[in-house]
Amino acid sequence: MNIRSESRVSASNGNPPAGMVWVPDATYLMGSDSHYPEEAPAHPVAVDGFWIDEAPVTNRQFLTFVNSTGHITFAEKKPLAEDYPGADPANLRAGSLVFVPPDHPVQSRDIRQWWVFTRGANWRHPLGRKSSIGNILDHPVVHVAYSDALAFAQWSGKELPTEAEWELAARGGLEATEFAWGDELTPEGRHMANTWQGTFPHENLEEDGFERTSPIKAYPANGYGIYDMIGNVWEWTTDFWTTRHPQPAAKPCCIPKNPRGTDAAGSIDPRQAELHIPRRVLKGGSHLCAPNYCRRYRPAARHAQEIDTTTSHVGFRCVRRPSR
Repeated sequence: MNIRSESRVSASNGNPPAGMVWVPDATYLMGSDSHYPEEAPAHPVAVDGFWIDEAPVTNRQFLTFVNSTGHITFAEKKPLAEDYPGADPANLRAGSLVFVPPDHPVQSRDIRQWWVFTRGANWRHPLGRKSSIGNILDHPVVHVAYSDALAFAQWSGKELPTEAEWELAARGGLEATEFAWGDELTPEGRHMANTWQGTFPHENLEEDGFERTSPIKAYPANGYGIYDMIGNVWEWTTDFWTTRHPQPAAKPCCIPKNPRGTDAAGSIDPRQAELHIPRRVLKGGSHLCAPNYCRRYRPAARHAQEIDTTTSHVGFRCVRRPSR
């Protein structure tokens, strides 16, 4: 089923910016009633057309940005004691979370069994000090906090997408299908995105050929011509986290247009309320999403991320909105 589009590329304000794809105006059913509770309820939204990066921002592109601006990412900075009251000073070190698979099956879903805070891990050194991006320049940049993604977007004359924009782009013109390409995860045995094969977190069969991130465009584009919207890395959006979507509009005239999640206070994890750190919505899943653990390799799926947290499986892409 196709999403009801209300404009075409001819209405997209001229020639496409380099490396970007036009997503036409559309009204579509955002979210899902069939999966995780935070995706519900499915509800219609209207979104104006916009340009979106055809692929996630790569290490090569981020390197150009850093060389141009001197930007220092969140993971490269030592945390300030006043921002984390009560924290052990020995733990206030520059670094980031790196996925380290256990060598045996695990029973608990305690993420500390596979996420390890690694000193010196950052976008230049994705697995720690001794690693580099020399051979993965065309992979998505990772270990970027929300502020880093925002700084890149502003430097490039773009913005970060809203959750509604991101989900519309990910659907590629399809609606009421589970995945961005249809209703089968691997149609005719073909892997359509970089996800986890095997039993997470200890068994990675690498049937798709990749242990961690993959080069952009390694998988087919969706119906809009956009790559890697699903899997590979989670992507930042501007929306603050909510535990559920709003209820559908009672009347067609009241369908939300260009919605944005703006409640920063409501997005804070109650377990960390004393830190006052808001969470934003991540979309798309990553190479760590597996059928037995995280079936979030779907357009409707969403995940909360603290804006001060960086990991080896979170990146971003940008949008540009035409003047209206």
